Amino acid sequence: MASPTKIHLTTEDTGIFKFGSQNSETAAKVSELLQENHEQHHIFFNDEGFHNHIVHHLLTLYSVGAPAAVLEKHYKNNASYQRPPVPLDERVVQDMSNPEHFQKYLGNEKYYHDFLVFFQKEMESKGAESVLNEFLFAENEKADDLLGRMYGGFFHPIIHLGFGLEFQQPAIIAEALAQGAVHDNWTGKYLLRTEAAAKSNPNPSINTTLVELLEEIRADKKLATSAHWEDPNKVRDGILVRAPEEMIRIASKWIVTPETLERKTAEMTNAAIFFTAAAQRPPKQVKFDFFYMHSTNTSIFYPTFNALPFLSTKSKVRLLQWKAYVDLAIYTSRAAAPLHLSEVSLYTPAKLNSGNVEWKGIFRRLTEFADDGHAVKFGRAVANAERLCKPYEKDGAGVGVVHGFMWEKIGNMIADSVEDTGATWSRGVGFAEAWEDYVDRPRKSQL
Repeated sequence: MASPTKIHLTTEDTGIFKFGSQNSETAAKVSELLQENHEQHHIFFNDEGFHNHIVHHLLTLYSVGAPAAVLEKHYKNNASYQRPPVPLDERVVQDMSNPEHFQKYLGNEKYYHDFLVFFQKEMESKGAESVLNEFLFAENEKADDLLGRMYGGFFHPIIHLGFGLEFQQPAIIAEALAQGAVHDNWTGKYLLRTEAAAKSNPNPSINTTLVELLEEIRADKKLATSAHWEDPNKVRDGILVRAPEEMIRIASKWIVTPETLERKTAEMTNAAIFFTAAAQRPPKQVKFDFFYMHSTNTSIFYPTFNALPFLSTKSKVRLLQWKAYVDLAIYTSRAAAPLHLSEVSLYTPAKLNSGNVEWKGIFRRLTEFADDGHAVKFGRAVANAERLCKPYEKDGAGVGVVHGFMWEKIGNMIADSVEDTGATWSRGVGFAEAWEDYVDRPRKSQL
């Protein structure tokens, strides 16, 4: 049985996206590998804060039906460059139990192991649900601070939490909380300011869409150009320095209510995939922005958050609004890239003549692709979005601009792009500099 210190998946623990089935051999292997990662590796693989993605990669592979041999192959590739955790300091773990001292350890990666054990102990005594409500959703200064950190690092802690909840693994939930605790809090400060602006708006409109706000961002030249190519972090050092009020003013316009939670979840998902997929630069080869892609990869967890029986509707609404606030900032941070929906709708898959262009073939390619898991996570998030958004297409209006045949087209774009020449991901697709090393596409790659 899974516990705060033990990872254990069954053949039924394949997440919300059911694509094929799993067997007991693979369930045992993924549990073994994740336990090894849990005990032997830090959450960052270097001193610069680059994230260990093993949990994300293996659980995604497991979800889409990859066999044990494939999981083990990818695990060995990615375990090779991980680093061990900093040795545990029991005195620090004890000191974290003092509410007045807890804060002083936040934001420092050397305390990851200590935070991990601290949250494991908390969960063993109180249960995972109570710990989450206390440390993330209590709506006091302490919880707001940690929840804001969960949205830092381009969503990595909240992604990790999503995996822990989706696959019902308390040990991975503890990893997520510890990971969030060692991130900095500038993202949270932006979120709280945007939330306050939304609450102070005397005439909010619940009908304003994210696609409309993407257009408004591009039309605001001060905001659209506030991130510069040379900025180390284009949100923190660009937008939030040169155009913070403009960013907050626009982001705060997106409103979620308890009554619109489910539909707005689908809208957020559709919009994230739209700006991730449509930010191309013809005639350059098709490539996706590394940071935009994280907005898509995070979207898959919000139906899981919405279904949590222990979480208040108010907290679910807040989680979703904060996701969109970060999405809009990330979109802006890559120079508010021009969006070309025709790049999706007119796309001709590279494997069209082989007939290998449906989700089964797409996932076969993505599960074999050697990376740290971003590609197959991307594919799973898009395939799940198709299922999430499809019911809304029936009423004619839908929840966004991506619909119908476009979902599998994007799946093919993902597989084709990562298998193509050049760097796997572009980093800053709104800037001309991000495309300099990519080649022009063959003339017949578009209809």
